[in-house]
Amino acid sequence: MNPQTQTELEAAAFRSLVKHLDTRKDVQNIDLMILAGFCRNCMSKWLLAAADEQSVAMNYDEAREHVYCMPYGEWKEYHQLPATEEQIKTFSAMEKAKEAVNS
Repeated sequence: MNPQTQTELEAAAFRSLVKHLDTRKDVQNIDLMILAGFCRNCMSKWLLAAADEQSVAMNYDEAREHVYCMPYGEWKEYHQLPATEEQIKTFSAMEKAKEAVNS
């Protein structure tokens, strides 16, 4: 596979992931972090880093808007629920386990 085709396929996969997450607003970021170790904010940071690598002007809010398909504040107001005690405990345990592996 040539590099251009690979880039196009990877970009298409990223767009599909963003679209999929947009249809699953019920899936909270903490759930994504617990299950997969990344969330919409992580994706926004990856997009921003890619923009920086290519010298494309973009700030974090713009990257978030791209990933959330709306301004972050709007998404947070309408779709983000408070984390439950169980989610917080699970996330904390996952973070501790990750630290133990990395030390």
